[in-house]
Amino acid sequence: MKKYNTFFFLLAASAFYAQVVSGTIISKNENQPIPYVKIGVDKENIGVVSDEKGNFSIDLSTLAPKKKIIIEVPGYEVYAEAVQDFKKHDLQKIFLKEKTRNIKEIAIKPKKLVDKNWGVNTKTKSVIYSVNPEFDKKSFLGETALEFNAKKRSKLKNINLNIASYVSTQPVLMRYSIYSEKNGFPDKNILEEEITVELTENMIKDGTYTLDVNDRNIWVQGKFFIGIQFLKDFDGRIKISAALFRTGFIREFYGDWQKMTLAAPAINIDVKMDKNGDNNPENEGGFADDSVEAMMPDVSKYIQESEHAVYGQNATAGRYLKLQDTDLYYETYGEGEPLILLHGNSGSIKDFYQQIPILSKQYKVIAIDTRGQGKSIDSSKKDFTYKMFAEDVKVLADKLNLDKVNIAGWSDGGNTGLEFALKYPERLNKLITIGANAFPDGVDDRLTDHFENKMLVMKELKDPKKLNEQRLLKIMLTQPRITRADLNKIRSKVLVIAGDKDVIKPDHTELIAKEIPNAELKIYSNATHMIPFENADQLNTDILNFLGKSN
Repeated sequence: MKKYNTFFFLLAASAFYAQVVSGTIISKNENQPIPYVKIGVDKENIGVVSDEKGNFSIDLSTLAPKKKIIIEVPGYEVYAEAVQDFKKHDLQKIFLKEKTRNIKEIAIKPKKLVDKNWGVNTKTKSVIYSVNPEFDKKSFLGETALEFNAKKRSKLKNINLNIASYVSTQPVLMRYSIYSEKNGFPDKNILEEEITVELTENMIKDGTYTLDVNDRNIWVQGKFFIGIQFLKDFDGRIKISAALFRTGFIREFYGDWQKMTLAAPAINIDVKMDKNGDNNPENEGGFADDSVEAMMPDVSKYIQESEHAVYGQNATAGRYLKLQDTDLYYETYGEGEPLILLHGNSGSIKDFYQQIPILSKQYKVIAIDTRGQGKSIDSSKKDFTYKMFAEDVKVLADKLNLDKVNIAGWSDGGNTGLEFALKYPERLNKLITIGANAFPDGVDDRLTDHFENKMLVMKELKDPKKLNEQRLLKIMLTQPRITRADLNKIRSKVLVIAGDKDVIKPDHTELIAKEIPNAELKIYSNATHMIPFENADQLNTDILNFLGKSN
């Protein structure tokens, strides 16, 4: 019986190890190994990349027999086979057939082509997409992509990747792909030959690696995606700059593409565009998903500048106020009548780096990191509310012995200012709102959809470390709930500011100004939601003029 058990164990072990299939990928035409080929499972986040000699090993032990193995590399026809059949190739050569190339000559006179640059150009080091094999051996080989839309026929010249940090003891192997679009996601790789790069630090110039593809004769039109994938483990890490409020895409091997709602990698392209195309000249190309992107411009340069300013990290001016479940951080500058600055969702005092030095010359500026944001710490598990934030402002005013305050609030800070005006009218002198909303429907539907998708992703992740981020997202989707009747009750003087391209609906901004009895409305021309960043001088002037008016 013991011998039988031993034999059974060996048989079972042999059957288990047989699930690890090894082989070599060979070019059928040239009878040569093909390096760095993707071998994965259709619709699964499982796969490997062959080495420089075409060798690979893949564990198929957890896969159903009818699952499909996919082998793919640009320039060759896709190889697909059921797992149960693929196992028969263990320790054998697998041949890929080279694609027949249909080279079409495109003759366009040089004078009909114009230079364009599309994509994410930020070089920020504060918002990044990190590639770290040591931290995550499983998923670092995943692929990330950015969507574009060539409204007119265009030829790719350069693919630029902005890299915030590069640390590696050897060249880093990367592959570029260009995908067609289907149902809003990357679909087929349109390249006829692979583009693989061994990236070294000296190839990065001024924070950018530029890949010259001009000679490859790549023409695009309509929606397409530029993708990058790291093909080989390396000792180190790479940090790619990323832009907030941009939509990126990510997948592991042949798993489904997923939208990255937090940020998108800093990929941008130089193209030669056919000037004589028959499309609308007012929208010649750029992001295909130009809904959210058009509303929320790339402000990474302002974020980077704010990181180098003293505001928000000034030990001399900064203090903490201990509240229940919260350590509220604030900084004070200047003397005179008090002016409280309240930043937007997920922001901090740093966001007012262009306002504080100007406003503090005439006012006592108290800039606050709202609870759970910036340097303010919130240890509770409760949902955030704008009324809660307004209460924090009132407690701080009490602590500083301020009978009456002025408030300038940007976005969520403006919402908090409106709640403060309703709850503590006797404590408010004047209020300036910048891109505020009275209820959630006042926000552009496209941005709301973006946030709702992001919330769904976060709920699926169920990551307790994301609680604070989820609370900040939820407050934008569910609050504030200020009615027209509430707005009618505000008796303080209010300056309502917004951009003509703001994410707050124009008629909503007008409603706020109309329903508040003592409100003034100012719409900035050719301005977005990012007025304190992009229109700093005008905003500073308007705040000073408004506060300086006699009551």
